[in-house]
Amino acid sequence: MTELVCVGAIAGAYGIRGEVRLKSFTAIAEDIADYAPLQTEDGSKTFGVSLTRSIKNGLAARLSSISTKEQADTLKGLRLYVPRNRLPDLPDDEYYYADLVGLEVRDTGGTLLGCVKTIQNHGATDLLEIHGPDLSATVLLPFTHAVVPTVDLASRRIVVDPPEGLF
Repeated sequence: MTELVCVGAIAGAYGIRGEVRLKSFTAIAEDIADYAPLQTEDGSKTFGVSLTRSIKNGLAARLSSISTKEQADTLKGLRLYVPRNRLPDLPDDEYYYADLVGLEVRDTGGTLLGCVKTIQNHGATDLLEIHGPDLSATVLLPFTHAVVPTVDLASRRIVVDPPEGLF
């Protein structure tokens, strides 16, 4: 499983005093501060996080060692990570997106359909983006219990019962 999990991204500077616009990928946006210090994917930089206010499409935050707008501007687009072992354990039938990416996808008959490329959410439900050598394009599969009855993280496999004609 992935060593680091992306929990947020910096959308740019906010104001002139070194604050940043922070997009949180946690279930409750403000919880991102509880996972601090946050780090870059390569581990070259770490940041303490202090949330200052909610803003449209995110949070305003102060990051340790960032005190000017110019410094904040250089961080635009930077993704922020935490080690997987610092995230809380989830109840059964709940999964971190990072744990699902790369899992092989098989139908209820055992036929390999592909692998999970990404997980998307456009408002209604999570969608597994499946890609594979026999697919002409990626397939978006609703991540519901009816369509995805089994997720076996230990075996790195998902069993699906897709709607007729999807694959």
